[in-house]
Amino acid sequence: MSRRKCFFGCEGKLNLFASPKEESTRQYWIQFLFAGQQPTVNWFLCSRHFSEDAFLNRAQYEAGFSARLLLRDGAVPSVKGRVKESEALANSSQQTPTTRYRHIGGQTDPLPTVSVATQFCHQMVSVGTQLSYSTLKNHVRSKAIQVSMCNTAGTEPSQQDTRLKLSSTPGKASAPSLGVRPAKRPRLELQEEEEEDEEKCSENAQPHDSTNDLDDSPSEMSEMESTCDYTDAKYIVFESCLRELFQTCPVCRWECVVQQRSLGTFVSFSQRCPNCQYSRKWQSQPIKMNTPVGNLQMSAAVYFTGASFIQMEKICKAMNLQMFHYDTFRRHARMFLEPAINHKWKTDQQKLVEHLKEKDKIAVGGDMRADSPGPTARFGSYTLMHLDSNNIIDVQLVQSNEVGGSSNMETEGLRRGLDFLEAHHLNVDYIVTDRHAQVQKYLKERNVEQYYDVWHLEKDLSQQLENLAKNKEYLVVRKWLPSIKNHIYWTATASKSGPEKVAKWKSLVNHLQNIHKHEDPLFPRCTHPDRVSRDPNKWFQPGSSALNKVEKLLLDKQILCDVEKLSHDHQISSLEAFHSITKHFTQKNDVLSFIGRLCRLYLAAMHFNENAKRDQSTSLEGKAVYRIMFPNCRTGQYITNPIQTEPTFQYVSDLMKLLFKRIFKDPTRYIEDLNKISIPEDRWTQFERPS
Repeated sequence: MSRRKCFFGCEGKLNLFASPKEESTRQYWIQFLFAGQQPTVNWFLCSRHFSEDAFLNRAQYEAGFSARLLLRDGAVPSVKGRVKESEALANSSQQTPTTRYRHIGGQTDPLPTVSVATQFCHQMVSVGTQLSYSTLKNHVRSKAIQVSMCNTAGTEPSQQDTRLKLSSTPGKASAPSLGVRPAKRPRLELQEEEEEDEEKCSENAQPHDSTNDLDDSPSEMSEMESTCDYTDAKYIVFESCLRELFQTCPVCRWECVVQQRSLGTFVSFSQRCPNCQYSRKWQSQPIKMNTPVGNLQMSAAVYFTGASFIQMEKICKAMNLQMFHYDTFRRHARMFLEPAINHKWKTDQQKLVEHLKEKDKIAVGGDMRADSPGPTARFGSYTLMHLDSNNIIDVQLVQSNEVGGSSNMETEGLRRGLDFLEAHHLNVDYIVTDRHAQVQKYLKERNVEQYYDVWHLEKDLSQQLENLAKNKEYLVVRKWLPSIKNHIYWTATASKSGPEKVAKWKSLVNHLQNIHKHEDPLFPRCTHPDRVSRDPNKWFQPGSSALNKVEKLLLDKQILCDVEKLSHDHQISSLEAFHSITKHFTQKNDVLSFIGRLCRLYLAAMHFNENAKRDQSTSLEGKAVYRIMFPNCRTGQYITNPIQTEPTFQYVSDLMKLLFKRIFKDPTRYIEDLNKISIPEDRWTQFERPS
């Protein structure tokens, strides 16, 4: 509620008036109220302290055709002290008794002299339609324009008008009959920013004009409540173009008094004609539960698409597009957006789990991504993927101070993920991971079969070989780098057992010397056809230092153990692709809360699962389309990647529908589900903060 009160403390439905700007009249008001004492600032008087003839539109206001009372120029107060509403009504009835019936008139009555405004209002008795001067010429239908028109003729409002006003407050009439107290909603935008708006309105108020504003009374706010269709198209409109619609009275063509109210992307105009007392209100977007729908949808669009509010705010400031503050965005996220994301992810996850239960055993891949490089990472997200369908099963977010440091986050994330699979009765056949030593130890203790991703071993081994090839004595190593890389993948995919992988890997040392028969019975000879080499200098010479260095590197004990555990069926390259997608939703070094980062990871998982099985793009002739790329790691060598079809964003539409159809009406249950997530204490809580 507004903090503006009558100077004498009157209560009830009030029309408040600020001090007049005309100096002599203002001094009379001050003398009347303060009697020579020092006056205070921002004081108001209600209509109960003025005589009946002090108002311009008393009759129209009592008949319901004017939204507020208007004081005459030079009007001064005459009643001191606190006046109760009952006393004011009694005095009003004694001074100017009102008739409780309407005179219809007969055929013999003389024709009355009626003003243009009265004739127009007898003809136009519609509520909630857009009215302009062109409306008087040709009738046009206006769609979804939110205008409230106040009639100025001396007629009573019709029953249809009354019904429209009463139905503009959703849910208030039915709640008491159910006997259930509705959930208490936190304060929202129009209420929280009221104090700032009061200062602006008091500065911009016209002399002798009522200072009632948008949120002065619940009834006035309820009149602004309108139907919410979040799928409507939106446009960018200049303020000057909007003001042109309200500068002139559509009835008498006089210049109107226009008051503007803005809140983020929301703007409203109040128009009043000083000549014929015509008035109307217009708002740029619907208001539901005291929240402008456009503001909420802007926050939802930024959050659901993984965008940054800070960047969006910079764009809006660059073009002077009105935008709400970051605090409003965070309030939307806490109350509506994050509960919606959590609910949809849990629902989609449960559907995927029920589908996987139909299988006896599943092959999964696991890997962790830290929020920042190096040992100072604060968060680590561990992801489990179903390798047959490339769908994300679970995402676990671990904070470093939970586990005693960032080096322990990967093992803890894996443990939580496997506990989730076990709790939902999903049997793991094997898991493909990187070569993390702690992960290897933990899986061995848990008796889960583990395989290594080939890319991680190839990347490590290739780096060592490239460093070796930089020496001038070992230039022959550079010629064999592509073949050695290919041999790693062939060894893993063309073998069925660990010893067979080791035998094929050891044969590489003989192959480098142009020897293609081997002593190991598991792989007695190379599978390629015998060829006569055109370049005999490409082979390693037996006993050379280059061969000794390469042999020592390839036949290292740890390398042989890792080759034996290479995955022969599935790799986790798709999991690395998911990590590249999370960069869009959660940038490294972004300052996000635990719940904020977790919800953005859920969004990344929903986006990845929706687009995991996209088809390859084709040309007009039906041929597959590829892209030529030059990766930095290949130093000038190109690769070809298939171009997939454009990604879809159905999950964003589903989140919008969930938000406005269900959560926005009553977010209590969804907030409770979100609060069930265990949030660790921040790292700085364990340190003493200076004063």
